[in-house]
Amino acid sequence: MRDFQLPGRSPAYANKGMVATSHSLATLTAIDVLRDGGNAVDASIAASAVLCVIEPQATGIGGDCFVLYAPANASGEVVALNGSGKAPGKAELSWFLDQGMQQISLQSPHSVTIPGAVDAWCQLHKDYGKKDFSNLLAPAIRLAKEGYTVHPRVAYDWAQLAKKLKATKNATRMLLFGGEAPKAGDRHCQPELGETLDAIAQNGRSAFYTGPIAEDMVSYLQSLGGLHTLEDFAAPQAEYVTPIATKYRGYDVVECPPNGQGLTALIMLNILSGFSLTDHAPMSAERLHLECEAARLAYGVRDRYVADPDQSDIPLDFLLSEDYATQLRSKISLDKAMPPLKESDFPTHPDTVYLCVVDEDGNAVSFINSVFHGFGSGLVSPKTGVVLQNRGAGFVLKEGHRNAIAPYKRPLHTIIPGMLMNNNRAVMPFGVMGGQYQPTGHAHFLTNLLDYRMDVQSALDFARVFHDGKACIVERGVPSQVRDQLAEMGHKVVPAALPHGGGQAIWIGDGNALVGGSDPRKDGCALGYE
Repeated sequence: MRDFQLPGRSPAYANKGMVATSHSLATLTAIDVLRDGGNAVDASIAASAVLCVIEPQATGIGGDCFVLYAPANASGEVVALNGSGKAPGKAELSWFLDQGMQQISLQSPHSVTIPGAVDAWCQLHKDYGKKDFSNLLAPAIRLAKEGYTVHPRVAYDWAQLAKKLKATKNATRMLLFGGEAPKAGDRHCQPELGETLDAIAQNGRSAFYTGPIAEDMVSYLQSLGGLHTLEDFAAPQAEYVTPIATKYRGYDVVECPPNGQGLTALIMLNILSGFSLTDHAPMSAERLHLECEAARLAYGVRDRYVADPDQSDIPLDFLLSEDYATQLRSKISLDKAMPPLKESDFPTHPDTVYLCVVDEDGNAVSFINSVFHGFGSGLVSPKTGVVLQNRGAGFVLKEGHRNAIAPYKRPLHTIIPGMLMNNNRAVMPFGVMGGQYQPTGHAHFLTNLLDYRMDVQSALDFARVFHDGKACIVERGVPSQVRDQLAEMGHKVVPAALPHGGGQAIWIGDGNALVGGSDPRKDGCALGYE
């Protein structure tokens, strides 16, 4: 139990249903769906659509999503949906190399992969939803057309990205006020996006991937030199895949397989499982050192192996084996940092939204949606209001690399929903946003919860450290004494310019008692109902 004399937030408790998102309006939307007879899938789609309007810097229908869905039964089944989009059919590596490119620019049309989110929403709803699809998108449509009030964390992020938005006239017109980012408390309308969402609500997937909306996105990208075609947009994007998992402290931790980086989180947990973390205080240099070293090793594995499994050989059984974890663990000293490892070529500082829902029947959804970096590529389709993601910047322009760009290939992806299982039963959908930080966030949150026995809210609140391959980037909540000790161990310690990510989780107790938490680093909340 937390100390009620100190700042903090209690977890949310309820019995019939629970929602946790990064924005209070999205949480309320999902609760309304549940109370109106919708299930967890319905509520997740409705909340995600709202977030695509009111957190435009972090997510949008021009981005991607991944979903883990645990139906309320005793089979232990977890459904995984990969809603990440693919490179255009003309995206041959040789073309990029012939142009003299060494990497794909974050704000170029070549960074735009085909958006996968809408396809995933429609597929998920068709297979598992209950309510009419148009009703689920109605709240988002209203907020886009009539406007919404900008919240503090959204305004903070928006201000950091104003220069990026000024680079194109569409973004300037739709996403800035007189060339400036809106402030907290300002009202923002997106009428073009509202019309696009309305078309999707009425006509589903085809409205977005064919016809005038697709034509507007493709013609805009082609005008900038993009290789995209209408055929690329019409092709399916979402795909059901087999989840991957590992054991940690007696629980099954389930993640989506590559091309997502959930593998990285599982490898981190495999490494950490061989240490007795509770020999050290939760806020100790020793504990944070072990997490940083495990991250450095796991991210090295990611950069070598994680790619589109349809076009690359990824030895998952070996990478998740105890033998391999033992090999990696042996490289870690308890009191001294490893020498420098190869730096990642992968871009940093992306943005994302994560949400989770548990309904009255016990169905659990872990749902993440993103345009990658803040406002994605910064490119906005002129008639549709769609902010286009820049996931293609995650490709590598190197011959022979697993993650080299190729036609219809998915890039290495950062967004990862998580699901905790026990005895063939979902006990917690969870996730931590924050680009590259996400695997570290999963491991840090789960060790807070399962090793140090924090409640879900305290586990999300707890101060974070992220080793980005170059330095330990520490939040202000880490005491100066602990920072000094990390430096003495050989780590380069750097203060975090921004908080590390944000997260949500819902613990499902006996009798479907629900305990929800939402990260104070965002504007959101967890809410339940009886």
